Amino acid sequence: MIRALIVDDEPIARRGIRLQLKGEPEIEVIAECTNGLEAIAAIEEQAPDLVFLDVQMPELGGFEVVEMIGAARMPAVIFVTAYDQYALRAFEVHALDYLLKPFDRERFRTALDRARTHIERQDLEEVNHRLLALLKDHKLGERYLERLVIKSAGRIFFLSVEEVDWIEAADNYVRLHAGAAEHLMRETLNNLEAKLNPDQFLRIRHSTIVNLERIKELWPLFNGEFEIVLHNGMALTSSRRYRKKLSAILGC
Repeated sequence: MIRALIVDDEPIARRGIRLQLKGEPEIEVIAECTNGLEAIAAIEEQAPDLVFLDVQMPELGGFEVVEMIGAARMPAVIFVTAYDQYALRAFEVHALDYLLKPFDRERFRTALDRARTHIERQDLEEVNHRLLALLKDHKLGERYLERLVIKSAGRIFFLSVEEVDWIEAADNYVRLHAGAAEHLMRETLNNLEAKLNPDQFLRIRHSTIVNLERIKELWPLFNGEFEIVLHNGMALTSSRRYRKKLSAILGC
């Protein structure tokens, strides 16, 4: 039995997929989600084998869902999209399969058969590589992150990057310091740094990134290091390795 999850913000689209699956006895629809946040929670809690994932949804779209879960941890995905033909080239190259709205029964069966084959063969490693490549293509035209998705105490919420004072590495997580609050996010510091605007966030040592807007003053230390004092009184120390970047941006 293949356990499937349907994710789409349009009720008529979810109903259409469910109707297409009615004649597939080996497919069990375990849940429907109306947005990306619900999808993340359902994928993590219910571990479906297959996800029908809408690309364009308010707040959090299909690509962001894959990014938050991680391509290596994603089930098999059939993307559902209203993208134009030009944008579909990335799907044709990298995705397991996609359904262009509106789709017919024959096209649906083709996508489902391909997904079923991958799941039965358990060759999801290839699918993961395809998802990684698709995310890479998607990011080429993407702006820097403006908000972060935080999962805490059973809830998921957004945190604007403007609210973040500084960030520190915590193994495979990062700890975000925002005012008096701290939030853990499942992400490496290197990956997060690549998604943040370098004109706003600066790596000051191997384990620390600081929001330049939050810097109040700098105090030179020995060996090219600086003590960086934030507006909230927090003091951080930069390392010599990042002195040139710090000097170039802050003119010190």
